[in-house]
Amino acid sequence: MTMTAAQIAEQLRGIVLGDGAVELTGFTSADNARPGDLTFAEKEIYFAAAEQSHASAILVSGEFTSATKVLIRVPNARVAVAKLLPVFFPPDQQPPGIHPSASIAASAQIDPTAHIGPNCVIGARVKIGARSALLGGNHIGRDCQLGEDVCLFPNVVIYAKCQLGNRVAIHAGTVIGSDGYGYVFDEGRHRKMLQVGNVIIHDDVEIGANTAIDRGALDATVIGAGTKIDNLVHIAHNVVIGRNCLVMGQVGFAGSTKLGDYCVIASQSGIAGHLKLGHQATVGAKSGVMRDVPDKGVVLGIPAMPDKQAKRQMIALQQLPELIRRTRELEKQVAELAAKAGVKTAE
Repeated sequence: MTMTAAQIAEQLRGIVLGDGAVELTGFTSADNARPGDLTFAEKEIYFAAAEQSHASAILVSGEFTSATKVLIRVPNARVAVAKLLPVFFPPDQQPPGIHPSASIAASAQIDPTAHIGPNCVIGARVKIGARSALLGGNHIGRDCQLGEDVCLFPNVVIYAKCQLGNRVAIHAGTVIGSDGYGYVFDEGRHRKMLQVGNVIIHDDVEIGANTAIDRGALDATVIGAGTKIDNLVHIAHNVVIGRNCLVMGQVGFAGSTKLGDYCVIASQSGIAGHLKLGHQATVGAKSGVMRDVPDKGVVLGIPAMPDKQAKRQMIALQQLPELIRRTRELEKQVAELAAKAGVKTAE
C-alpha cells in the first residue's frame, strides 16, 4: 500500500504540514520506523522520539510543528490510527465456498458468499448470512442464526438456538451458549436444572479468545450492540449487557445481572448475581461488586464501594504501620509516666 501524505490527510479530514507529495508505504511505531513509514504521536515525549526516528511523516493531534518531518494533523491521533490500520494492514479476505471436510445438515441455509472452513459442523436449520466466515473447526448447533459479515475464528463453538447479529467477531476457543450453572439440592444430591434459553449477540460485538457465555435458563443471555469483550471472560446465564460496553480480561458475571449502556468493567473483577449496573457505570480492576451501581457510578475494591471512599480506605491502610508504631510509643510513654506516679496501668 502506497499513499501520499495528502491522500491520507484527505481520508482523515486532516491537514498536511510540509510536503504533501511524500509517499508513505507503511505504518509503525517510532522505534521501528524506516524511510517511507508513517508513525504517530500524542504527547511531547512521543513526538520527540518520532521526530528523531527514520519515519517520513508523523500523524499528530495538537499544535506540534517540525522542521524535519512531514506532519499530518488530525483532531484525534489515536482515532486516526484506528482508521488507518485497516488501510495499511487489510484483513484477510476469505473466499466464498465450503471446504470438503465440512459437515453440513441438509436443512442449513448458507449464503453463497459465506466461507466455511475445514472440519466445521453445521447443524439442522442453521442460517448463515452473506460474507460470514467460519475459519475452521467450528461447531454450530441446530437452529442458530448468524448474520452478515460474522467471523468465527478457529474452534469457536456455538450451541443450539443462539443468534448472532451482523459484523460479530468471536476469537478462537470461545464457547457461546453452553449450559448455565443451575442446580437444586434434592434427596442428598444436586439435581440439574435444564438450561433451555439461548444467547443473543447483537451487531458489531467482538468477543476475545477462550471466553464462555452461558445460555439463559429459560430466556436469553444478551450482549448489546457494539460491546467489546476481552479474553477469558465468563458471562453466566440470563446476564444482559447493554450497548457499547467494555469488559476486560478475566472478568466474571454471576447470573441474571444487568448492565446498562457504556459500562466499563476492568480486569479480574467479579460481579455478583441479580445486580443492576447503571448506564456508564465503571468497575475498577480486581473489584468484587456485591451491590447495585447507579448510573455513572464508579466503584472499586473488595467489596466494591464508591471510588473516593475506597481510595480513602486504601490510603488509611497504608498509614497503619506508622499509626501502630506511634501508638506503641505512646503506650510506652504512658506506662513510664504511670510508673513514676505510682499508678498501676492495665496489662
